[in-house]
Amino acid sequence: MSIKKDKYFGRIANNLAKNSLNLTGPNPSVGALIVKNDKIISFGSTSFSGRPHAEDNALKKLSKKNKKNSTMYISLEPCFHYGKTSPCVDKIINSKVQRVVYSINDIDPRTSGKSYKKLKSKKINVKKNLLKKYAKSIYKNYFFSKKNKKPYIYGKLAISKDRYIKDKKNFYMTSKLSLKTTHILRSKVNCILTTAKTINDDNPKLNCRVEGLEKFTPNVAIIDKSLKVKKNSFIIRNAKNNKTYLFYNKKKVDKLNFLKSKKVITIHIPLYNNRLNFNIILKKLYNYELSSVLIECGKSFMSYLINNNFINEFYLFETPIRLKKRGILKMNNIKSDLSKKFNRVKINETFLDKDNLIHYY
Repeated sequence: MSIKKDKYFGRIANNLAKNSLNLTGPNPSVGALIVKNDKIISFGSTSFSGRPHAEDNALKKLSKKNKKNSTMYISLEPCFHYGKTSPCVDKIINSKVQRVVYSINDIDPRTSGKSYKKLKSKKINVKKNLLKKYAKSIYKNYFFSKKNKKPYIYGKLAISKDRYIKDKKNFYMTSKLSLKTTHILRSKVNCILTTAKTINDDNPKLNCRVEGLEKFTPNVAIIDKSLKVKKNSFIIRNAKNNKTYLFYNKKKVDKLNFLKSKKVITIHIPLYNNRLNFNIILKKLYNYELSSVLIECGKSFMSYLINNNFINEFYLFETPIRLKKRGILKMNNIKSDLSKKFNRVKINETFLDKDNLIHYY
């Protein structure tokens, strides 16, 4: 097949992966396309639970006869190792697919380069690194997390025109469209991380309240050094329905027993400069298969994370309202601080009613 046709079908496979990006649990989103006689005969992407994988979803739609002598296009090298499912590379080999084209090697050492060798050893025509640059942008977060063994971190904050982050009069200061966008951002991560102070002050739900996205409400993680989180807060009461992790240092047996009775997973963390050691927290989250985290918190903790380079990308919602005496917690230098920390800035003007969304990455 010509390189032009390979790129055409390869881009479709990558776009299938892109469509489900960050919606496939701990597994990377993968797109797979099966082509025969220059026609697409099947396609699949990673299921929302992370399983079945894209290759399996594409193959099981076809009869044995249709699979034979076809070409499979995949956005990422097919998995080699046994996990909760058998390896996709074996399923491809058993299907009698004649040719495999994929865009980039998996960074996971259990697979990286191994599937390529196995496919070649079975006399299957294999082509790799097609549209590699495009695929690399899709798997940026996944590769970061696997390489560094910690989650990819997003920060999110809303500010007024005069740089306040809270309004004495109104609970929300941004538009309804901005609020919906926040819920969409939540749906794209495995976990939302906040502080006990934010929970005690605001009693947030931290879920996805956009129709159709409710099932993508992420897990919740709480920073609570001295176990001060209120027992009757929504997050604690809802922990039986949504997995909730709480990181603490000061032991209070009664409070810990109460939290455990509410199905909160409590994890003791050592201190570093009188704070919970955030590097250890990130490693713990990674071990719980939480590969992407959205930070929603107040001024002090957010400033700490920005200043110490913990955040990979940042979304700043800016409303044109000046709060003046109604404002609480001013962050005068937030925009300049973010501009110094990130190489690229994209300003999405007025598409959220009168608000702006500034994306730092």
